[in-house]
Amino acid sequence: MNRPGRPAGPATETEELVLTAALDLVLSEGAGALTAQRLHARTGVARTTIYRHWPTPKDVLAALISVAPHPTPEPTGDPVADLRREVDLLCDRLRDKPVGVFLRALVTASSADPACVPLRHRYVMDLLEPFRRTLTAIGLAGRERVENAALAIVAPLLVDVLLLDRPVDRERAHRAVDEVLSKESR
Repeated sequence: MNRPGRPAGPATETEELVLTAALDLVLSEGAGALTAQRLHARTGVARTTIYRHWPTPKDVLAALISVAPHPTPEPTGDPVADLRREVDLLCDRLRDKPVGVFLRALVTASSADPACVPLRHRYVMDLLEPFRRTLTAIGLAGRERVENAALAIVAPLLVDVLLLDRPVDRERAHRAVDEVLSKESR
């Protein structure tokens, strides 16, 4: 039996329209621009619809993270080459929009609203996942060991891009991979 009333979530077209506009706002103006008024002005979607499905900027950011693409190329059979490829992909994603800018917006949103901190953690953990997978394929055993190795590779990139406003240094990232592999092969 069909019950009358509103559907549980926004229509696919509405969701795509609002989230595309939200991403554009985040990339051009930061997370502070994620207001129902701004999204309404960009999309024409009623503010009540926006408030109903995304009541706070944190909810918009969470929705954007949920639909963020996570490119995962097929393993080549050479886990070391795959690890280097993952570093190159992350370097490209941090250099180009939207990952680097989106991460900056999450850092800013987290400082303004502590409820956004778990979103920032979730997004960074998603960035680390391909490294964890590849390091495990290389033969690293133990969750803590894999996590530490992934962080040893990724953390310097994030510090450079997010905190020091430096460009992505691909060579440095590859040296970090070499150091991790050297340390782990001992």
